[in-house]
Amino acid sequence: MAVGGGAKPSRVRRLVLDTTPLRVSHDFRLLWAGQFVSELGYQFARVAIYVQVWDLTRSPAAVGLTGLTGLLALFGGTLIGSSFIDSKDRRTILLWAQVALAVSAGILLAGALAGHPPLAVIYGANALTAFVGAIEDPARAAMIPRLVGKDLIPSALALNQVLWQTVQIVGPAVAGLLITRFGFALAYGIDLVTYGALFLAAFLMRPMPPEHDPDSASGWAAVKEGFAFVKEHRLISSTFVIDLIAMIFGMPAALFPVLAVSQFDRGPAVVGLLFAAPSVGALVGALSGGWVRHVRRQGEAVIWAVAAWGAAITAFGLAGSHLWWALGFLALAGAADVISAIFRSTITQVNTPDRLRGRLSAIFILVVTGGPRLGDFEAGIVATLFSPTVSVVTGGLACIVGAGLVALRYPELREYRPADEIAPARAPGEA
Repeated sequence: MAVGGGAKPSRVRRLVLDTTPLRVSHDFRLLWAGQFVSELGYQFARVAIYVQVWDLTRSPAAVGLTGLTGLLALFGGTLIGSSFIDSKDRRTILLWAQVALAVSAGILLAGALAGHPPLAVIYGANALTAFVGAIEDPARAAMIPRLVGKDLIPSALALNQVLWQTVQIVGPAVAGLLITRFGFALAYGIDLVTYGALFLAAFLMRPMPPEHDPDSASGWAAVKEGFAFVKEHRLISSTFVIDLIAMIFGMPAALFPVLAVSQFDRGPAVVGLLFAAPSVGALVGALSGGWVRHVRRQGEAVIWAVAAWGAAITAFGLAGSHLWWALGFLALAGAADVISAIFRSTITQVNTPDRLRGRLSAIFILVVTGGPRLGDFEAGIVATLFSPTVSVVTGGLACIVGAGLVALRYPELREYRPADEIAPARAPGEA
């Protein structure tokens, strides 16, 4: 009896979120708290942009174009950021990025206050946010291993997932209600103000200059070195490929404003719920993610998680007018996605040296955030040619097939264990 009673707490502890990184690292606590407020504010602008473009155009293709303009800016930001991100103090990059992001939010706010802004203003501000994010996000991500240490990377990434999923639940749900009642200006104003939280957090953190010779990692040569590293190491490449498949074909965010009206006969409040639903499932998955530290078959976990994501998105597309079933399937998709994200991030961070980590994080974030933007465009075009339902269902099925093809094409991912970490200290091309 006593033995059995002692085993249960151990199993529970394996499921409970590991908060050790927050306890042991003062700067990680600052970064985490600043991100929380800043990301929460961004969710208001994210929903507002989709709804505002739909209100102005009533065109799924125009909403999808929002993603494409963001993708082009994201790619440009990745190329430019990769030329200096590993040769500069990452804290300084974080500070200046908040200023630039506040400018973007200010443009959107001014347009909303003017009444009916041209689409070019919305697209341009959205592109500026994506461009700066392509520099700021990887700088922030590359700080984590040095803040918490290698052994705590999975736990720190799980904590970040809790942060992101929480703000993606609260932000969109509240944003939909506020937009319905007060309009777009308040949403953009909240976004503008909350960038100050991450600016303050970065200001209070210790500097984080490069650990290596900064002259060895700058300019166009640094950009090429980062992409060459990805090309050389198929394990890392495979994590990018499988996420692109999942996000391009299986993320129907651009269709949420359309589906709210055409399928569920509702308004902006339901758009917020649709945005928030995947994060509900992801938050549950992250909060119960204490077990991720003990998983050895991390690559196989990624493959199964992406297949589960595709199945849940397919079910969402087939839910018809049953809103609560649809929200439930989106939540299941989010739970699968967060597991994939934790393990993909861990594989990339662990197998990349610090002198390349900023550039690899930039490429990683280009994939993670660029995939959904390209997916917005793909979903909008397919919905225009056929129907929103066809777009969602075929996208989910494509994710399942794609996960299987990646498993066959990249045995490195299928067979990966943490003990199989590659030796990344040598630059691509070195003897």
